[in-house]
Amino acid sequence: MALIVQKYGGTSVGDLDRIANVARKVAATKDKGNDVVVVVSAMSGETDRLLGLAKKISPLPNEREVDVLISTGEQVTIALLAITLESMGYKARSYCGWQIPLVTDAAYGSARVTDIKKEALLKDLQAGHIIVVAGFQGVDDAGNVTTLGRGGSDTSAVAVAAALNADLCEIFTDVDGVYTTDPNITAKARKIPKIAYEEMLEMASLGAKVLYIRAVEFAMRYKVPVVVRSSFTDNEGTLVTEENSDMEKESVRSVTCNTKEAKITISGVEDKPGIASTIFSLLADSNVVVDMIIQNSSEAGKTDISFTLPEADLKKGLEICQRLKQDLHAEEISGSSDIAKVSIIGLGMRSHSGVAAKMFTALAKEGINIEMISTSEIKISCVISQKYAELAVRTLHDVFELDKASA
Repeated sequence: MALIVQKYGGTSVGDLDRIANVARKVAATKDKGNDVVVVVSAMSGETDRLLGLAKKISPLPNEREVDVLISTGEQVTIALLAITLESMGYKARSYCGWQIPLVTDAAYGSARVTDIKKEALLKDLQAGHIIVVAGFQGVDDAGNVTTLGRGGSDTSAVAVAAALNADLCEIFTDVDGVYTTDPNITAKARKIPKIAYEEMLEMASLGAKVLYIRAVEFAMRYKVPVVVRSSFTDNEGTLVTEENSDMEKESVRSVTCNTKEAKITISGVEDKPGIASTIFSLLADSNVVVDMIIQNSSEAGKTDISFTLPEADLKKGLEICQRLKQDLHAEEISGSSDIAKVSIIGLGMRSHSGVAAKMFTALAKEGINIEMISTSEIKISCVISQKYAELAVRTLHDVFELDKASA
């Protein structure tokens, strides 16, 4: 007997027929003698619908009340799934985040999990119940309902699996695993049977939408084995787990692309200590996440600083930099969202030389100019013009022969 946590996203529970399909999968897992905890999202589109209602009333609705509102989407789903399981002859018990409780900080809309009280869940599991948990939501120390932000149900599932010391966390979604790149960009994309936490973390942070970064961080920290698989097929998925020897054969394992990036350039600022600190401290205070940074060499006491940030934060970032323009004695501040970040990722890059040269040469042969470069032990990222994004992905996927499984 194993303890298995399963998570189903919004498309998997989009209507009553799909909820019934989920119930059958859950029941099949239970029938094999396993204890099962199911974490579900709201029905597809429901969270956006609820947010739309709030914004019809106020363009900037109170964040606490927004969390109260949008958390109801998951409450509907857990009740419907529990009712479905009961109608099939299984004992089921639903839990909202505050009923567990899944405790978070008080950052409405992007709360972080601080604790999970597992006693009630364990008691119901021992009594033979299938536990159905509302993903995406929790409760702070003051008793306020909170939500975990983008990918929150993935995070809920992995956090619950960690708290219960589950044997496995299965993330069911509308894709059947983690691929070497987006199959919508190239038909040569190949499913990866097993991938290390570190690689998955880089993929999640660099634009892959299969698993969200906070969920991977949780899995890595608590060593929760995670399988990504489809809720619509019985295909084998991708196991996300600790690094082992058979993961080291390939220098590059995947190519990612993020077109939701923007770039800001501050031209002609004084080249002296404290300038970068002033800029990036103010951006951080405004919760603007900066990724890649380049500072040109000084010329006549002046320099240019460029950095990337999420496209959604471009307007805010430009406003902050414009407020600083006079203090920085900057000549010009410009921004663009017409960029893409293309990255190659692989644990084997640590011990393989020439990977960067191979990447840059392949892009150059296609006439793709590189505007910025960022590296780590297991990834290389390049900022390029957005119009070349898909060409770059296909080119790199081919040159590193990612369609071929390693021997």
